[in-house]
Amino acid sequence: MNINSFRIMDIAASGMTAERFRSEVISNNLANANTTRTENGDPYRRKVVTFKEVLNKEVNSNDEQLSGVRVSTIEEDDSPFRLVYDPSHPDANEDGYVKYPNVNVLREMVDLISAQRAYEANVAVVNSAKTMFNSALSIGRGA
Repeated sequence: MNINSFRIMDIAASGMTAERFRSEVISNNLANANTTRTENGDPYRRKVVTFKEVLNKEVNSNDEQLSGVRVSTIEEDDSPFRLVYDPSHPDANEDGYVKYPNVNVLREMVDLISAQRAYEANVAVVNSAKTMFNSALSIGRGA
């Protein structure tokens, strides 16, 4: 078996790691959906994860080969905060409005399902690769 046969596992593992991290960021967004005051005094800002393709150069070659994905950046969403009229809230301004985070729970749930499906797809790749490796070993044994 060629040592590069395990590249499939590495690529899928990098995808699982990236999607797990994305799920953690989405969970953090959901947990802070009602956080009206952070350390800087503003409401919580939604975080968005971006991924970056990882390429590796083969030794003694100029060819680049796919090696998976990794988290590139975690950026803050610059969309405006939600304004809710609640004069009894301790963070209400002089007009009675409270700035709430720019987190849309519905959008976060859709993103979470998307991250979960991508994670499951990478698990399916790992399982398919294991099945292929086992089949190759069975052929080698003559079974």
